[in-house]
Amino acid sequence: MAQPRILILGAPGAGKGTQSAKIIEEFDVDHITTGDALRSNKEMDISDMDTEYDTPGEYMDRGELVPDDVVNAIVDEALSQADGFVLDGYPRNLDQAEELEDMTDLNIVLYLDVTEEELVHRLTGRRLDPETGDIYHVEYNPPEDPEVEERLVQRDDDTEETVKERLSVFRENTEPVIEYYEDQGDLERVDGDQAPNEVWEDVKATIEDAA
Repeated sequence: MAQPRILILGAPGAGKGTQSAKIIEEFDVDHITTGDALRSNKEMDISDMDTEYDTPGEYMDRGELVPDDVVNAIVDEALSQADGFVLDGYPRNLDQAEELEDMTDLNIVLYLDVTEEELVHRLTGRRLDPETGDIYHVEYNPPEDPEVEERLVQRDDDTEETVKERLSVFRENTEPVIEYYEDQGDLERVDGDQAPNEVWEDVKATIEDAA
Protein backbone atom coordinates (compact mmCIF):
# COMPACT_ATOMS: atom_id res chain seq x y z
CA MET A 1 0.00 0.00 0.00
CA ALA A 2 1.04 3.60 -0.51
CA GLN A 3 2.35 5.37 2.56
CA PRO A 4 -0.77 6.41 4.51
CA ARG A 5 -1.53 9.85 5.93
CA ILE A 6 -2.78 9.22 9.45
CA LEU A 7 -4.06 11.47 12.21
CA ILE A 8 -4.03 9.90 15.68
CA LEU A 9 -6.11 11.41 18.47
CA GLY A 10 -6.44 10.50 22.13
CA ALA A 11 -6.28 11.90 25.63
CA PRO A 12 -3.06 12.10 27.66
CA GLY A 13 -2.19 8.52 28.61
CA ALA A 14 -4.18 6.97 25.75
CA GLY A 15 -1.06 5.45 24.20
CA LYS A 16 -0.60 7.67 21.14
CA GLY A 17 3.19 7.56 21.41
CA THR A 18 3.30 3.77 21.75
CA GLN A 19 0.98 3.20 18.80
CA SER A 20 2.61 5.89 16.66
CA ALA A 21 5.99 4.15 17.05
CA LYS A 22 4.47 0.89 15.79
CA ILE A 23 2.74 2.66 12.88
CA ILE A 24 6.03 4.28 11.83
CA GLU A 25 7.83 0.92 11.80
CA GLU A 26 5.03 -1.01 10.08
CA PHE A 27 4.04 1.51 7.41
CA ASP A 28 7.34 3.40 6.90
CA VAL A 29 5.90 6.87 7.57
CA ASP A 30 7.17 9.97 9.35
CA HIS A 31 6.11 10.81 12.90
CA ILE A 32 5.03 14.45 12.99
CA THR A 33 4.33 16.00 16.39
CA THR A 34 3.73 19.65 17.14
CA GLY A 35 6.59 19.71 19.62
CA ASP A 36 9.11 18.15 17.23
CA ALA A 37 7.97 20.39 14.38
CA LEU A 38 8.38 23.49 16.54
CA ARG A 39 11.82 22.44 17.76
CA SER A 40 12.93 21.70 14.19
CA ASN A 41 11.77 25.11 13.01
CA LYS A 42 12.74 27.32 15.95
CA GLU A 43 14.58 29.72 13.66
CA MET A 44 11.88 29.87 10.97
CA ASP A 45 11.38 33.46 9.75
CA ILE A 46 7.82 34.50 10.67
CA SER A 47 8.43 38.25 10.44
CA ASP A 48 5.82 38.50 7.66
CA MET A 49 3.08 37.08 9.92
CA ASP A 50 2.52 40.19 12.07
CA THR A 51 3.54 38.34 15.24
CA GLU A 52 5.17 39.68 18.38
CA TYR A 53 8.44 37.86 17.66
CA ASP A 54 10.23 37.03 14.42
CA THR A 55 10.87 33.31 15.12
CA PRO A 56 8.98 30.54 16.95
CA GLY A 57 12.04 30.01 19.12
CA GLU A 58 11.58 33.41 20.75
CA TYR A 59 8.17 32.35 22.06
CA MET A 60 9.52 29.00 23.19
CA ASP A 61 12.57 30.48 24.94
CA ARG A 62 10.27 32.78 26.92
CA GLY A 63 7.91 29.95 27.80
CA GLU A 64 5.06 31.59 25.91
CA LEU A 65 2.47 29.83 23.76
CA VAL A 66 3.30 29.88 20.07
CA PRO A 67 0.35 31.49 18.22
CA ASP A 68 -1.96 29.19 16.23
CA ASP A 69 -1.03 30.85 12.93
CA VAL A 70 2.63 30.00 13.51
CA VAL A 71 1.89 26.43 14.60
CA ASN A 72 -0.29 25.97 11.52
CA ALA A 73 2.50 27.19 9.22
CA ILE A 74 5.06 24.89 10.83
CA VAL A 75 2.81 21.82 10.69
CA ASP A 76 1.99 22.63 7.05
CA GLU A 77 5.71 22.75 6.25
CA ALA A 78 6.36 19.43 8.03
CA LEU A 79 3.48 17.69 6.23
CA SER A 80 4.60 18.98 2.85
CA GLN A 81 7.96 17.23 3.29
CA ALA A 82 6.46 13.81 4.17
CA ASP A 83 5.20 11.21 1.70
CA GLY A 84 3.29 9.49 4.50
CA PHE A 85 2.93 10.36 8.16
CA VAL A 86 1.25 9.84 11.49
CA LEU A 87 0.32 13.24 12.91
CA ASP A 88 0.21 13.38 16.71
CA GLY A 89 -0.66 16.38 18.90
CA TYR A 90 -2.37 18.46 16.21
CA PRO A 91 -5.07 19.66 15.73
CA ARG A 92 -5.89 20.65 19.31
CA ASN A 93 -8.97 22.71 18.49
CA LEU A 94 -11.60 23.16 15.78
CA ASP A 95 -9.81 26.05 14.09
CA GLN A 96 -6.71 23.90 13.65
CA ALA A 97 -8.82 21.00 12.36
CA GLU A 98 -10.24 23.26 9.66
CA GLU A 99 -6.74 24.50 8.81
CA LEU A 100 -5.53 20.91 8.50
CA GLU A 101 -8.13 20.24 5.81
CA ASP A 102 -6.40 22.80 3.60
CA MET A 103 -2.97 21.28 4.24
CA THR A 104 -3.48 17.63 3.34
CA ASP A 105 -5.94 14.84 2.57
CA LEU A 106 -5.97 12.35 5.43
CA ASN A 107 -6.47 8.65 4.75
CA ILE A 108 -7.68 7.92 8.26
CA VAL A 109 -8.37 9.56 11.62
CA LEU A 110 -7.72 7.17 14.52
CA TYR A 111 -9.12 7.85 17.97
CA LEU A 112 -7.75 5.81 20.87
CA ASP A 113 -10.83 5.65 23.08
CA VAL A 114 -9.88 5.10 26.73
CA THR A 115 -12.09 5.49 29.79
CA GLU A 116 -11.22 8.28 32.21
CA GLU A 117 -10.78 5.76 35.02
CA GLU A 118 -8.11 3.92 33.01
CA LEU A 119 -6.40 7.17 31.95
CA VAL A 120 -6.14 8.31 35.58
CA HIS A 121 -4.79 4.87 36.57
CA ARG A 122 -2.14 4.95 33.85
CA LEU A 123 -0.97 8.51 34.46
CA THR A 124 -0.96 8.50 38.26
CA GLY A 125 0.97 5.21 38.22
CA ARG A 126 3.85 6.64 36.22
CA ARG A 127 7.16 7.13 38.00
CA LEU A 128 10.37 8.90 36.98
CA ASP A 129 13.94 7.81 37.64
CA PRO A 130 15.56 11.18 38.43
CA GLU A 131 19.03 9.84 37.64
CA THR A 132 18.33 8.50 34.15
CA GLY A 133 15.10 10.21 33.12
CA ASP A 134 13.52 6.80 32.38
CA ILE A 135 9.78 6.46 32.90
CA TYR A 136 8.26 3.41 34.62
CA HIS A 137 4.80 2.40 35.81
CA VAL A 138 4.16 0.90 39.21
CA GLU A 139 1.95 -1.82 37.70
CA TYR A 140 2.57 -2.08 33.94
CA ASN A 141 6.31 -1.44 33.77
CA PRO A 142 8.10 -1.57 37.15
CA PRO A 143 11.91 -1.55 37.21
CA GLU A 144 13.66 -4.88 37.77
CA ASP A 145 16.40 -3.28 39.88
CA PRO A 146 15.30 -2.66 43.52
CA GLU A 147 17.72 0.28 43.75
CA VAL A 148 16.04 1.95 40.81
CA GLU A 149 12.62 1.29 42.33
CA GLU A 150 13.65 2.98 45.58
CA ARG A 151 14.63 6.23 43.89
CA LEU A 152 11.59 6.58 41.64
CA VAL A 153 9.49 9.71 42.08
CA GLN A 154 6.09 10.83 40.86
CA ARG A 155 6.20 13.91 38.64
CA ASP A 156 4.09 16.89 39.65
CA ASP A 157 1.98 16.58 36.49
CA ASP A 158 1.16 12.93 37.29
CA THR A 159 -0.64 13.55 40.60
CA GLU A 160 -4.35 12.69 40.55
CA GLU A 161 -5.44 16.32 40.87
CA THR A 162 -3.22 17.47 38.00
CA VAL A 163 -4.14 14.48 35.82
CA LYS A 164 -7.85 15.19 36.20
CA GLU A 165 -7.25 18.83 35.29
CA ARG A 166 -5.29 17.81 32.18
CA LEU A 167 -8.11 15.50 31.13
CA SER A 168 -10.63 18.27 31.69
CA VAL A 169 -8.63 20.59 29.42
CA PHE A 170 -8.43 17.82 26.81
CA ARG A 171 -12.18 17.31 26.86
CA GLU A 172 -12.84 21.02 26.55
CA ASN A 173 -10.43 21.63 23.66
CA THR A 174 -10.12 18.38 21.76
CA GLU A 175 -13.42 16.56 22.11
CA PRO A 176 -15.03 19.02 19.65
CA VAL A 177 -12.30 17.94 17.19
CA ILE A 178 -13.27 14.29 17.70
CA GLU A 179 -16.94 15.16 17.09
CA TYR A 180 -15.91 17.14 13.99
CA TYR A 181 -14.26 14.12 12.36
CA GLU A 182 -17.01 11.79 13.57
CA ASP A 183 -19.67 14.00 11.96
CA GLN A 184 -17.71 13.83 8.70
CA GLY A 185 -17.61 10.04 8.90
CA ASP A 186 -13.79 10.02 9.01
CA LEU A 187 -13.24 8.90 12.61
CA GLU A 188 -12.25 5.32 13.45
CA ARG A 189 -12.51 4.50 17.14
CA VAL A 190 -10.13 1.94 18.62
CA ASP A 191 -10.67 0.47 22.09
CA GLY A 192 -7.64 1.85 23.90
CA ASP A 193 -8.50 0.16 27.21
CA GLN A 194 -6.98 -3.06 25.85
CA ALA A 195 -3.38 -4.17 26.34
CA PRO A 196 -0.97 -2.31 24.00
CA ASN A 197 -0.46 -5.32 21.69
CA GLU A 198 -4.20 -5.81 21.35
CA VAL A 199 -4.66 -2.11 20.60
CA TRP A 200 -1.95 -2.41 17.96
CA GLU A 201 -3.69 -5.31 16.23
CA ASP A 202 -6.84 -3.18 15.95
CA VAL A 203 -4.90 -0.09 14.83
CA LYS A 204 -3.01 -2.04 12.16
CA ALA A 205 -6.19 -3.68 10.82
CA THR A 206 -8.04 -0.35 10.78
CA ILE A 207 -5.28 1.34 8.77
CA GLU A 208 -5.08 -1.54 6.30
CA ASP A 209 -8.87 -1.51 5.85
CA ALA A 210 -8.74 2.20 5.04
CA ALA A 211 -6.08 1.77 2.34
